[in-house]
Amino acid sequence: MKAMRLTGLMRKEAYEIIRDPSSIAIAFVLPLVLLLIFGYGVSLDAHHIKTAVVVDAPTQVTASFLAELGRSQWFEPTPYVDMTSANDAMMHGRADAIIWLRSDFTRLSYSSGSAPIHLIVNGVDANNARTIENYLNGTWLLWLRQEATLHGSHLHMPVAAETRVWFNPALRSRDYLVPGLIAIIMSLVGGLLTALVVSREWERGTMEGIMVTPVSKTEILLGKLVPYFVMGMGGMVLSTAMAVFLFAVPLRGSLLVLFATSALFMLTALGMGLLISVLARSQFVAAMVAIVTTFLPAFILSGFLYDIRSMPLPIQHLTYIIAARYFVAVLQSTFLAGNVWTVILRNCLGMAVLCAFFLGIALFRFRKRMD
Repeated sequence: MKAMRLTGLMRKEAYEIIRDPSSIAIAFVLPLVLLLIFGYGVSLDAHHIKTAVVVDAPTQVTASFLAELGRSQWFEPTPYVDMTSANDAMMHGRADAIIWLRSDFTRLSYSSGSAPIHLIVNGVDANNARTIENYLNGTWLLWLRQEATLHGSHLHMPVAAETRVWFNPALRSRDYLVPGLIAIIMSLVGGLLTALVVSREWERGTMEGIMVTPVSKTEILLGKLVPYFVMGMGGMVLSTAMAVFLFAVPLRGSLLVLFATSALFMLTALGMGLLISVLARSQFVAAMVAIVTTFLPAFILSGFLYDIRSMPLPIQHLTYIIAARYFVAVLQSTFLAGNVWTVILRNCLGMAVLCAFFLGIALFRFRKRMD
């Protein structure tokens, strides 16, 4: 390998990038657009839940509870005259939950201190239903404490839970999702950047000119890999800046660690795209294969949205060949917890193995001949 030949190949690829703005769009515009769409569009939080409220016997106690419900950031209560109309609202999608305060609510509140609330939840979305139930329990407990303080009594609870939330005390799902989104988006960007480079040479008929030169296949692949690595890291810097300054995600780890692990992941994603480009001589086929093999598996099997431990055992084993699985864990740890070296080193080892595999197979499969 000669430095002059390698420099010439990298310069040639840089000229190709300048002449074809699609690569620049993939590296910088695509992460920008996808982060804006997914960052604002994907959320596990429930706000302004449309809630139908039925009160059989309105009193000062029920009015106090409904006032607390209205002050909550989670519920959007709407009064209904009876359960029939509330059920109709639930059936037609005008309400996601029904809160029913029966006629004995006030009497039981004063006599036994235990007044049941009837809650009906739309269970089509099971996660949303559980979230609504938890929110109502929290609102109910807060109202009980306020009522006890107002009347100068003590709220007797056999067990009092003192909750401490680590790493994400505000419980913002965006803080958890945006680092994972960076991994998913950069999987797609890295795969697409190099999936088209060799197939583009075949389609344009310029590969024949490269074949007759004295450059080795290692120099050809490195000459194509390095410029796109620089572009991919530029896209990674843009994504990180958006996460910190636009979405206000805390970055508690080291920037140097973040840069090093991102570089390793970018090499892995580019290696996968390069392997696709070596095997496919059509840019259309290479692009379709890159999208199917990078974005979709990363989105579903990386642990970004769905807990890997909840998946069937064969699928859990399958996730070990998904590079985004390791990078999602590294990013979430670096952003939210800091430099947790047991997490970082273990996942970097997984990315290094996949990087060596993809680049090694791409080098092995690439041939300096026309057949």
